[in-house]
Amino acid sequence: MAVLSFTDRGIHCPAGDFYIDPWRPVDRALITHGHSDHARPGHNRYLCTDLAAPVIRHRLGEIRLETIRYGEARRIGDATVSFHPAGHVPGSAQIRVEVAGEVWVVSGDYKLHADALSDAFEPLRCHAFISECTFGLPVFRWEDSARVLGRVDDWWAANRAEGRFSVIGAYAFGKAQRLLAGVTPLGPILTHGAVEATNRVMRDQGLPLPDTVQVTPELDLKAHAGALVIAPPSALGGPWMRRFGPVSTAFASGWMALRGVRRRRAADRGFVISDHADWQGLNAAIRETGAERVFVTHGYTSVFRRWLAEQGYDAQVVATEYEGEALDPPEVVE
Repeated sequence: MAVLSFTDRGIHCPAGDFYIDPWRPVDRALITHGHSDHARPGHNRYLCTDLAAPVIRHRLGEIRLETIRYGEARRIGDATVSFHPAGHVPGSAQIRVEVAGEVWVVSGDYKLHADALSDAFEPLRCHAFISECTFGLPVFRWEDSARVLGRVDDWWAANRAEGRFSVIGAYAFGKAQRLLAGVTPLGPILTHGAVEATNRVMRDQGLPLPDTVQVTPELDLKAHAGALVIAPPSALGGPWMRRFGPVSTAFASGWMALRGVRRRRAADRGFVISDHADWQGLNAAIRETGAERVFVTHGYTSVFRRWLAEQGYDAQVVATEYEGEALDPPEVVE
């Protein structure tokens, strides 16, 4: 019997009778991180890292939630599980499952490039690796994030000098806080309510975020002229934007590496910043596992599977309901 199986509810471990990031209600769910395509409501019991728990509770409300520390082994039925840093967002994890000496690892979402908030990705040796491949094409190769964030600073400074707001679309959880931790505070930073609510949770955890001001109907925008504004991507195309007057708009996403996407979004700037592994990162992570079997999910699965097979892996595509990185994730509320 395989350590993990793939069902219409999610990735299942028969030996422990639990699911990993299931997308339909189950009794016991092990959750890699708090994005809504991985942490869904309706399960009876949840298990996640202690660092991921505050955001998951914030998003899912009153749930029956247990926590586990990175590297802590826990026996569930006939399986031994442990959670290890994935580098995706604060608290995100890969989940290692061992049954009768055979080890499988579920990557969740991950990246190898370090940032100021997340624990660095930890390579794990295993027999089988279930890997995302959101950006599984050679065209996706991330530049050093410090240089990209420097260009965000330059864009903001130029707009500020001309009296414009700089409005940048970024995920309310993860990308927004990465921007906040990485930009130079040239002036006030304003946030959409969805971003600020997550900021409060993460500040309460002790994560180092600069001061921000939530945009409300009562806020005197004239007193914050030239501010940087961070909002979910969908807010940039809605009525929420009308209050600002002269603006320059941008998006922060790995998809900004594709010129066609930048044109369709009709933003002034596109900054290539992703919380997922690029082509080189995916290949490096898989290589370091030592796994012979690789299952790829969400992204360029058919292309990436074929590439892995050419490199000698037993590679298969697994259909899931994960979405990876999108410019308009369903978690966004305007």
